Amino acid sequence: MSQPILWTHAFIDRPLELFSRSCEFWSTVTDTHLSELRGEQEEFVTLLPEGADACLKVQGVVAGKAGAHLDFAVADVPTFVASALRLGAGLVTEHARWAVLRSPAGQLFCVGPWEHGESVRPPVVRGTRLDQVCLDIPPSLHDAEIAFWAALLPDWESLSGSLPEFHVLKPPAGLPVRILLQRLDEERPVSAHLDLACADIGATRAEHERLGAEFVAEGRRWTVMRDPAGGLYCLTGRDPETGGLPSRR
Repeated sequence: MSQPILWTHAFIDRPLELFSRSCEFWSTVTDTHLSELRGEQEEFVTLLPEGADACLKVQGVVAGKAGAHLDFAVADVPTFVASALRLGAGLVTEHARWAVLRSPAGQLFCVGPWEHGESVRPPVVRGTRLDQVCLDIPPSLHDAEIAFWAALLPDWESLSGSLPEFHVLKPPAGLPVRILLQRLDEERPVSAHLDLACADIGATRAEHERLGAEFVAEGRRWTVMRDPAGGLYCLTGRDPETGGLPSRR
């Protein structure tokens, strides 16, 4: 049986040469400050909120495109890894206390020990909260990927989204990051990006553009943006407190 998730971090993966630019942008829009740099190339940093526990980190990557991934904290890492492997995950790297895994569709994710007792979710910042990692999945793998994540996270609520191509995995109360599985219109490798829930997409877009982000495209209830380090992310018209769509009156 899979270990329950005790905390979740969203990782912002950006080219190492643009690491500083990414840290500056994301720490500003989330109203956080940077931890000390970690790693052999000082490629890891945590974005620390005041009066709450961190749920967002930035990683500078040498190879690969800008993207995102999830990092799960559990009480028993080997048990979680074994469960993930039984469900079809692949083991990428196993370290002494944590592991890198790959979902059946190819999305990387990490699991490590819950060692800092995180429990306090960061607050909404100027009507916005970074609260979701969206997995962009090719059509041929979408249903199997939903089944994998729902089985891996059995205590998360598995819900159909607002559109046929969306499926939501909503974590238990108090956990800071949800998962959206989006079915793409074309066959291409799986990828991931960050979503922010915004009370006012227009105001958030204007703020982000002042900080160096660029508008990419307009969707039905979302706006696609590109941050100063070249990574795509979305501003979504969801309630920053609940993560759900605003109730219609």
